[in-house]
Amino acid sequence: DTTSISTAGSSIQKGESFKDTLLTLEAMGTDVFVIRHSASGAPHFAARVVGSHVINAGDGMHEHPTQGLLDMLTILENKGDFEGLKVLIVGDIMHSRVARSNIWGLSKMGAEVRLCGPRTLLPQEVEKLPVTVYTNLDEAISDVDVVNVLRIQLERMNRGFFPSIREYSRLFGVNKTRLRRAKRDVLVMHPGPMNRGIEITPDVADGEFAVITDQVTNGVAVRMALLYLLLGGGGNVGAA
Repeated sequence: DTTSISTAGSSIQKGESFKDTLLTLEAMGTDVFVIRHSASGAPHFAARVVGSHVINAGDGMHEHPTQGLLDMLTILENKGDFEGLKVLIVGDIMHSRVARSNIWGLSKMGAEVRLCGPRTLLPQEVEKLPVTVYTNLDEAISDVDVVNVLRIQLERMNRGFFPSIREYSRLFGVNKTRLRRAKRDVLVMHPGPMNRGIEITPDVADGEFAVITDQVTNGVAVRMALLYLLLGGGGNVGAA
């Protein structure tokens, strides 16, 4: 059985704390908490409060572990190995929890990770991450094996992170012309939802190199496997 809880209509709106909500749900027999939260670190806090399993389904601008796993599975299915692969992540890196999970997972497995985006959308202290940073997409995409395109969050434009949608698309949009600079068997990925015609052109999103729908399919399998492991199918696994 599954129960979906959102802040709207829950006791949180009446002043109940996040901690008390967790404890109440655990007392009702919850075995696994799948938590998506706007606050970075919320799932980690939950894991310290409850004895049930906790899965991070995305916390603020921190991480999105299951998206990282499904992206890596999609790459592995197509490339066979991670060692030495050149993977480019392009777009709004600063606000992307997907980027962070991909960075840590891919670098751990031996891939070379490149980041590309406007300087205003790169995280602070990005030099401390195991990545190579570019602000020129034509240079960044050269000879890469995988291009993972991040959604540009249009609300950022109103906060001055980039001048206009047209300017962003011109400088950082992935199109067929730019894709020719990559490896001939390049994979094109996107965590969704896409802004077609802004960060990625329709002909690339629907083209022969795109594995975007494969990512969605693998997302179901990865999350099913994780629940299976945590609920006893894989033995004594512990908290996730």
